[in-house]
Amino acid sequence: MALKQQLTDDMKAAMKSGQKERLGVIRLINAAIKQKEVDERVELDDAAVLAVLEKMVKQRRDSVSQYEAAAREDLAAVERAEIAVIEAYLPAKLGEAEIRAAIDAAIAQTGATGPADMGRLMGVLKPALAGQADMGQVSALVKQRLAG
Repeated sequence: MALKQQLTDDMKAAMKSGQKERLGVIRLINAAIKQKEVDERVELDDAAVLAVLEKMVKQRRDSVSQYEAAAREDLAAVERAEIAVIEAYLPAKLGEAEIRAAIDAAIAQTGATGPADMGRLMGVLKPALAGQADMGQVSALVKQRLAG
């Protein structure tokens, strides 16, 4: 459990160095991971931890857009700071060309031919690209590829 261990080590380092904001975000991450483990009665592997982190980033991005719409820049700034801390634990994002290559490989693997095969294709791509690509973007590229 390399990612969970890294979070624990970073939490200890943040405590020692007095980084209260970073410590708070890492504690939120650990709480979300622990909640998921308790709910599902399993110990999460790195892929599942990445899924939790992605969900947290998505929630905070939604909050930022809502805060900006309500002219609450102070709250949006807090959410952006949390996003920065959480994204430090996510792998580097893939470029569009790399995503297209992964889609082509998945099409070859599954034999997908049209829009009806999108669910099967996304089922292969989601675990392969977890944490490395925005699944909304992947879905749009898959639709585009299967349509034309």
